[in-house]
Amino acid sequence: MRQAILIITDTTRRDMLSCYGLEEGMSTPNLDRLASQGLRYDAAYSCQPVCGPARSAIFTGTFPHSNGMVTNCVPLGDNVKTLGQRLRDNGIHAAYTGKWHLDGGDYFGLGVCPDGWDPEYWYDMHNYLEELTDEQRMRSRQSDTAFAEDWGEEMTYAHRCADRGIDFVRKHSDEDFFFTLSLDEPHGPCICPPPFNTMYKDFRFADRAAFHDTLESKPMMQRLWAGDAVNADPESLRGPGRMLSLFLGCNSFADYEIGRFLDAVDESCPDALVIYTSDHGDMLGSHRLQTKNAAFYKEICNIPLLVRNGRSSERGVVDFPASHIDIAPTVLDFFSIPTPKLFEGRSMLPQIMDKSLRINDYVFTEFTRYEVDHDGFGGLQMMRAVTDGRYKLSINLIDSDELYDLESDPEEVENLIWNPDYAEIRNRLHDRLIAHMDETRDLYRGYQWLCRPWRNDKSPSWNNSACTRQRENEEYEPRQWDYDTGLPMKEAVRGKKLYDEKK
Repeated sequence: MRQAILIITDTTRRDMLSCYGLEEGMSTPNLDRLASQGLRYDAAYSCQPVCGPARSAIFTGTFPHSNGMVTNCVPLGDNVKTLGQRLRDNGIHAAYTGKWHLDGGDYFGLGVCPDGWDPEYWYDMHNYLEELTDEQRMRSRQSDTAFAEDWGEEMTYAHRCADRGIDFVRKHSDEDFFFTLSLDEPHGPCICPPPFNTMYKDFRFADRAAFHDTLESKPMMQRLWAGDAVNADPESLRGPGRMLSLFLGCNSFADYEIGRFLDAVDESCPDALVIYTSDHGDMLGSHRLQTKNAAFYKEICNIPLLVRNGRSSERGVVDFPASHIDIAPTVLDFFSIPTPKLFEGRSMLPQIMDKSLRINDYVFTEFTRYEVDHDGFGGLQMMRAVTDGRYKLSINLIDSDELYDLESDPEEVENLIWNPDYAEIRNRLHDRLIAHMDETRDLYRGYQWLCRPWRNDKSPSWNNSACTRQRENEEYEPRQWDYDTGLPMKEAVRGKKLYDEKK
């Protein structure tokens, strides 16, 4: 019997899980228990710190720039296949309960089960709102509802999702399956019942260098993003605050609901592969910033990742770089399904079986936001970033760039992009990032990413890298034809045949 379970929360930072030991006062006993029974990843990264794009990478095995969901409120293309479809087509029962955010249907979704997933357990936020009266819908979007006596646990989205997850694992314990439980919590409006709604009433983050960052050496966008907080007293950024209290309380409430679900998993499917992660984090005052945007800071990109492989799981900490892009190939590998050529990550299963193995030398994060509905803060922002685990490089296409040494500066305050002592490291990361953009056929490629003001050994070219890559979605599409011959392509990745070569 092979059973795999993915649990996702929305906007959970690593330091919001007490098992990471990064912030005193956090209460997440159920996720702590999961961590103690398996692996805790310390250097795992989201592919884009935005809800929809982050999830697109998890469920398609391709980066947002490849699957087309580069910002919220745009859908996946019809030719983009999700894990649900790939598993269903290989005889594996796939079911999904909770927030989806991949159909372009605003924040809540369309309420329609996508192809490949079991309709009986489909329950996105649109379905949840359909169960409520108009008055209840409005109350479900107001933070004050967390203190209403008539709005108990059973009224929350997290509770109703957990109930459906419990029902699924109990009813399908005798078959192969992949099940996803996806909570919107602790994302705002942060509605949670007692005691969670007051649990963090007077909470303040421990003082760290990130709260004192003046942003003087950082991109202009970050100073605009900070607004009046640029000149705020760092003490005021750490809390306490009503919304911070509710947000952290809702995080503990999400842990409680996950605990109910994990109890059912342990009872019905104790040998299941269980993966927990979050789509992204929240700045919460670090670097004088709130929410998330085009940045590679650990608060929003370095997400929690826990893995338990049944009763025989490896235990301990993995500090090698990891990425959401590797979840889809890991799930397929678990079910002995070959990794599609289209996928842009690799299976973590060997590492899950032996934590001493390093899977990735580098991992990548991106940002491609523009003005769409509620998510247009800052307008057009384009970023591509890379880390090898020690150093981080962020290229902000229409702004200044960033380089950090996580060993000497774990709070990412000192921007080293112009420091000559780090030029070799910076250029190595930069070269690898440009290669990654070519390898994944990044549709936003251009000489602007290459010719940065600190990189005087590069020059612009109309041809860019003269590299092309055709799509290889060959499980679902015929082999693509070569532009120059009209015949099936021999190699997907190759140099372009330039016009002057044909003369």
